[in-house]
Amino acid sequence: MAPKSKKAPKSKKGGTVSEKKKKLSKIERLKQQQEEEEKRLQEEEEARLKAEQEAAERFERQQIEKRKWEALVEKDLQRRTDELEELYLLEKCFPDAEKWRKEVRVLSKWDHYVECDGTPDPSVATEINTFISLWKEKRNEDINAVMKESKLVLNLIEQLELILLDTPPHELTDEQVAQYQGSILELRELLHFKFNEATETLLKEASSLGDTDSGNMEMIIKDENVTLYVWANLKKNPKYKKIKFGDTQVGFEIPKALATSDIAFRIFHTNYDHFSPLPVIQRPEKPTTVETIIEDSAEQETPKDEEAPQAGAEEMTENQELVTSSVTTTEIKTEEPSINFTKSTTTSLKEEAEAKKEETETKPLKPESVSVGPMATLPEKSVPDAIPEAVIDEDVVDLRGFTPLGGIYHLNILQLPPQCKQVKSWTIVELISGGLQTFMYPPDIADDVSENENPYLPIEVMIEINKNVVFFEKPMVARWDSEGKGWRTDGFISLYYNMKERIMSFSVESVYPITLIQDNHIHMPYESWELRPLGLNEAVLNITTTFTDIDIQIKDNQCMLAAVELGDDYELSHLLGKWMTITSLIIAMKKTGFNIFPSEYSHAYVAVNNKDPLVEMKAYRQMALLASGFSFSWSKWNKLSGPEKVVFKASELLQKEYVEDHEWSLYMFNGERAQKLKINELSEAFSEELEDDTEFHSTLYHMIKDFTSETALQKIRHSNYLFIDAVCKLLLSTRVLTYS
Repeated sequence: MAPKSKKAPKSKKGGTVSEKKKKLSKIERLKQQQEEEEKRLQEEEEARLKAEQEAAERFERQQIEKRKWEALVEKDLQRRTDELEELYLLEKCFPDAEKWRKEVRVLSKWDHYVECDGTPDPSVATEINTFISLWKEKRNEDINAVMKESKLVLNLIEQLELILLDTPPHELTDEQVAQYQGSILELRELLHFKFNEATETLLKEASSLGDTDSGNMEMIIKDENVTLYVWANLKKNPKYKKIKFGDTQVGFEIPKALATSDIAFRIFHTNYDHFSPLPVIQRPEKPTTVETIIEDSAEQETPKDEEAPQAGAEEMTENQELVTSSVTTTEIKTEEPSINFTKSTTTSLKEEAEAKKEETETKPLKPESVSVGPMATLPEKSVPDAIPEAVIDEDVVDLRGFTPLGGIYHLNILQLPPQCKQVKSWTIVELISGGLQTFMYPPDIADDVSENENPYLPIEVMIEINKNVVFFEKPMVARWDSEGKGWRTDGFISLYYNMKERIMSFSVESVYPITLIQDNHIHMPYESWELRPLGLNEAVLNITTTFTDIDIQIKDNQCMLAAVELGDDYELSHLLGKWMTITSLIIAMKKTGFNIFPSEYSHAYVAVNNKDPLVEMKAYRQMALLASGFSFSWSKWNKLSGPEKVVFKASELLQKEYVEDHEWSLYMFNGERAQKLKINELSEAFSEELEDDTEFHSTLYHMIKDFTSETALQKIRHSNYLFIDAVCKLLLSTRVLTYS
């Protein structure tokens, strides 16, 4: 029998003890909840009071910061006029440099006239036309005579191209541009005609120059500009179908149909490109600068039958220099203050500049209307016209995105002319009208002939790429389309390229002028850049790209390619260490494969760090003013600062070769205000907060000047105006703030 369970004892009131405990715990719970609620309310009140206190403190700090900021703004406004006046005086170096270049151009024409060495002045139509006519009249010149004369012709073409590229657009009339371009085309055509004529003269004597083994003629004629490979099929022996010229890698393999024909095969390599269209010279519809606008206004205000007083003319000239040096942008903005300042003693000039400013505010200048450098262009933002039209045919080479590199390989199958015959003391040759004749290959094939029966097989060509050009990627091969007047990539069979041996081979069904194509923007965007002083009036711009590291040295008004990271398989003696003008250096570097100079269309082909052109230009000009004593470099925060601001690193550099990482400071500039930033390159996020105990200035020049030693200031003040201008033009040509 199971034991009986014990019953809980009852209280006097009839309830059990456990029930009483339960009732007491409920009361305690209610009391505890009440205490917790009171505590919560107390904590909320304390938090509210603390939040109010923190808000009050934050508001007080904001007020202090606001007052501090307002004080900085007020201080900046008070000295703004003085700073802009000083900057105006410093930036007079740019119009002075342009004036110097104009005088050099005039002096060079005079020197050429005084020398009277018989060479024509290519800018004078009568002289160049006479030269062309006289050379056309010369007949039966041999290849050596033509090669010698070709050096002069190429020099004349180069002079004309430099005139078109280096002369400010407003100094050239439409008639002059048309004349120079017409002369270039005539010289190109004449030079090619003369080489064809010399080839014909050579082929007429082929029988006397035949090889002892094969009986055929095989020759290589070369100078620094052209290389001529000629083979004459004198014996028509089908055994000799594959030809290799000497110890070179240049040659060809022809089908039997050609090996038994009366032909000559020519590979004519020119280091120049006379097929691609001439670059378009932008011609502004209106006066090209604010200076010319002011001149036009002055002409309207001054009666034609009266001469303006001399003092007024001098005053106007000074005002023109003021406006031209301070306003070089794609558009005159109403908020732009740099047009308003001048010397404090010339208040009348201020009023006049203000009046002229109001007249020009509604007249935006086109990008091409501003002379900012020999090859540089600063396109306006968001301009639909600045986007190039897409090339519809995918086989057509877009010359805005790609460029021929390494010259042109002219492939020709020629009819072998009648050979000279020696009869006693007489040399007899049959003359055929029409000059050098091409051999049509392949001829028109009948419709009923199948492909298997077609005897006209493709021609295999092997070419050797010169070591004076650099391909950083496998190049495309293109042929010249004489009908479409452009380069095409179709028509090639079994293409092979050996980058190490610099050999290319391909098969073609017919022969054309051939070239190698490389991407114009292979080096863009840049990975980094640094402008570093080397001494007074001497600096070096280093640009690091995906493929190489390039140093361009600037000294006075000249530049040179000082160093480039490449292997030993290249011959760049024509470029490395050679002092040139900026324009000449840009042309030479592009022809060699070092294109780090954006065009007006480059933004459509490269993911750029878009910046306001006006801000960018002002930054380059003021960096150039400081280039003798300060080093400037790229910053990763430049990409996050927006299009209206530029951010870069800067540091004084006098004794050492390089700036240490911890010595750099970050600066931000929006065209009207410059400031030193508190962040550095290792900061976690971008911030525009000012560095402690610093101010901001109206110009970048005066901002950096606050942290400049007296020694560096003396260097900066004694910098030559031509050096400052050269640095500015190089920065404008590379556009490092946008393309890095």
